[in-house]
Amino acid sequence: MYPSVETSVGEIFSAPWNITNGRVVPTSEDVVLKNGGKRVTATYLYADLADSSKLAQTLLPETTAKIIRSYVNTAARILRHCGGEIRSYDGDRVMAIFVGEKKNHNAVRAALGLEWAVAEVIRPAIKSTWSDGDNFYRINHAVGIDTGEALIVRGGVRNHNDLISIGEAPNVAAKLSEIRSGQSTFVTDRVKNELDENFLYYDGNKRIWDRVYGISVGGKSQGVHGTTVQWAI
Repeated sequence: MYPSVETSVGEIFSAPWNITNGRVVPTSEDVVLKNGGKRVTATYLYADLADSSKLAQTLLPETTAKIIRSYVNTAARILRHCGGEIRSYDGDRVMAIFVGEKKNHNAVRAALGLEWAVAEVIRPAIKSTWSDGDNFYRINHAVGIDTGEALIVRGGVRNHNDLISIGEAPNVAAKLSEIRSGQSTFVTDRVKNELDENFLYYDGNKRIWDRVYGISVGGKSQGVHGTTVQWAI
């Protein structure tokens, strides 16, 4: 085995943690690479473009790239506009962290805004840009949101590392963004229970959320609610 691998694993396992509580979303510079960490209470949002691999298999690479870029760019703009701090891009998926008293409201507002952008901006743009756009403009996506305590650490080696969030909230939010049920925004009970009526009903008395059954993450059942409601940004 490459000697430095054995050494690095031993150092990671034996080094004591240097963990502090965080009130803001940390950057890489805020977290010590050698077993440093920030403990935060935060809301995690993952936005994921659905079926991008199918797009890549049926369209020109340049066309697929433009569609993915439009989704990721739009998501990033809306998440930041609503107070989220983006901490990960992974292909066609974006992750943002929200903190503060309005973290759940802001995350849900961003998700409903992204659903509006997909339906009213990106899909029409695809349809009008390509002559055969009618065949593939109906792109879908999903947003998963959960809230709770997380430990943010740095993973990798010097000059090649990134932040990693450890905890139930980031894990559950990521899994919810992978749901393909026809709905687009998914939140846990923990998020929904913190929302006021503006995020529970629309047009007077219409419910925004429907219960989603049978969701399990890591062997643990989750109370999840989904919606297709959109809210213009």
